[in-house]
Amino acid sequence: MSKPQIKVVFSNERLITPSGLNIVGGMLGKSNFVKRCNRIPVDKKRSEPQIKDGDVLLTFIGLLCQGKADYEAVKEMQDDPDFYESALGITRSIPSAETLRQRMDDIGSSIRPKILEANVDMFLTHGVEPTAFETGEVPVDIDVTPFDNSKTHKEGVSRTYKGFDGYAPIMAYIGTEGFLVDTELREGTQHCQKGTPAFLEETLQLSHKMTDKPLLIRMDSGNDAKENLGILLEDGDWFIVKRNLRRGETKEDWLHLVRECCKDVRNPREGKTVYIGSSWKDVEYVTREGELKSICIRIVYEIIERTIDKHGQILMESEIEVNTFWTNLGWTDDEIIASYHAHGESEQYHSEIKTDMDVERLPSGKFETNELVLELTIIAYNLLRMIGQESLKHRPDQKKRVKRRRIRTVISNMIQLASHVTTHARKTVMALGRSNTWRFAFMQTWLRFAGV
Repeated sequence: MSKPQIKVVFSNERLITPSGLNIVGGMLGKSNFVKRCNRIPVDKKRSEPQIKDGDVLLTFIGLLCQGKADYEAVKEMQDDPDFYESALGITRSIPSAETLRQRMDDIGSSIRPKILEANVDMFLTHGVEPTAFETGEVPVDIDVTPFDNSKTHKEGVSRTYKGFDGYAPIMAYIGTEGFLVDTELREGTQHCQKGTPAFLEETLQLSHKMTDKPLLIRMDSGNDAKENLGILLEDGDWFIVKRNLRRGETKEDWLHLVRECCKDVRNPREGKTVYIGSSWKDVEYVTREGELKSICIRIVYEIIERTIDKHGQILMESEIEVNTFWTNLGWTDDEIIASYHAHGESEQYHSEIKTDMDVERLPSGKFETNELVLELTIIAYNLLRMIGQESLKHRPDQKKRVKRRRIRTVISNMIQLASHVTTHARKTVMALGRSNTWRFAFMQTWLRFAGV
């Protein structure tokens, strides 16, 4: 017998795909984000002045939480505006694509402090604290990641160190989950250290509001500067910073030094020798009050000498690799090196923002508007991360231990979960179908963050 054919017809039922926006709106509604944004004075000359700034920002955050950073995507909300307005907490109406673009241009980067405060408030409101290591420190990973905006004439787009035209924003993630605590949009040609001291101080202030536990700051060699070390020391934080070779230092000098004094020498294979150890060096820095201070800081080193490559080829000259790290931790040398390598996980967070949320090619030609987009990304990214972490607790069929859900998984399984929406007696009911195994995780997450 042949299987019966499936017939496709249109109906008037309200079948909503991104039902997860109900959780997003509920989480934002419990914080002061919308209230703060709506207090911004409205320019009467604006188009659609009756639409509040809070509605504009909520609409764009709703798009970002669906992995859409294009103004035109707002047209998808026009098919059932009542649901999206109710789900996101929009008080007036959903702006058109043209109004959304113009109002985002008008707001620009003027509300950056409000967004950063709202991000911290969101964590405190929902009782979410970034997770620390077993040793008690909360990691804060700071790194620059280029955004490819090639073949555009957007303001601030220029050649990045990756070899393409774009932006070079700096990101700061906190906790083992990788929550986004701070970010700053930068021109592509801007050196990663330029403006970093001020950004570092801002990040530390925000991080201390989110957790009372000690911080462990991890940074790449591009931020190896005594000014940064001074800020971290004065703030009383732990740190691991990749160190650059100074003027006059050579790889050969380091190899000669460790051959004489290193006690931890390893031979993982024939033709490869690894020297692990610590050294100390005085560093001078100037405090915010202008006081000159000097302190002896530990340097952990990993010196690798190769006389035979991994394919068995004998080398005419030895290959020398020198990795050194500034740190004030009392951990073992191996633990310091391993922790710095774990800092590389931030590349995964970058990827989720750029690809899963589609934020890499920023939508505006104006630099300040793109700054606003990146700042709103902080809110949207953390909302998705919180939803993903909460959903981990409610999947009994999970076969392997997972410590973090990728943003793409959260969007596809929690935000884009379909529901049947009905309205009766002034109440709107969102029914989840029995055929979706994520309905239980969705319900528990909704009860945790958005339920009354």
